[in-house]
Amino acid sequence: MATIPEHLIPSRLAKRANFDKETLHQILDAVLYCTVSYAVDNKPFSIPTAFARYGDKLYIHGSVGSHFIRELEKGLPVCISVTLIDALVVAKSAFHHSMNYRSAVIFAQAEKVEDLAQKADALEWIVDKMVPGSWHYLRPMKENEVRKTTVLAFSLDEASAKLRSGMPIDDDEDMQLPIWSGLIPLETKRGTPVADESSTRIELPGHLG
Repeated sequence: MATIPEHLIPSRLAKRANFDKETLHQILDAVLYCTVSYAVDNKPFSIPTAFARYGDKLYIHGSVGSHFIRELEKGLPVCISVTLIDALVVAKSAFHHSMNYRSAVIFAQAEKVEDLAQKADALEWIVDKMVPGSWHYLRPMKENEVRKTTVLAFSLDEASAKLRSGMPIDDDEDMQLPIWSGLIPLETKRGTPVADESSTRIELPGHLG
């Protein structure tokens, strides 16, 4: 078994760490945005952005003139993080309150995607992740639009997931206290689409229904 790099092992509650690729992929595929953290001239930056995973790489995009993108394409080391909160864990004591969550942390450096066809593929993956089934419904991207967009890829070779599930873990002596404990589930879901003025007479396409 390969040795796990020390920086991928959580300093606290390491038993919740998970290095299984399938688990990592499932978490990344369920999240709509990631946060990319990096440092320039000893100043920290942390930018949320849309992304998509394809195979063992994570892809983001931005304007060729974006300061954020231009810095990353230099190959700066970055830390990319995502989190899904599934429930609030309500214990009988404040000390044992927690959350059920699925999270991932990735350490990588950007690889600039230069090939136009590969860029278009990555943009399709990002668009269809945000709004599934929309890429082929939309007006096709023009070549100059693709050229005005930078796509960066990040390897998932150095990544780890961390998860918590289940009920509160109270101290034995607290279990008989007349204090309610359990879970408050949290859910993020897509609502009913609302048309803008130009689309009020256009039938809602099936992929948005």
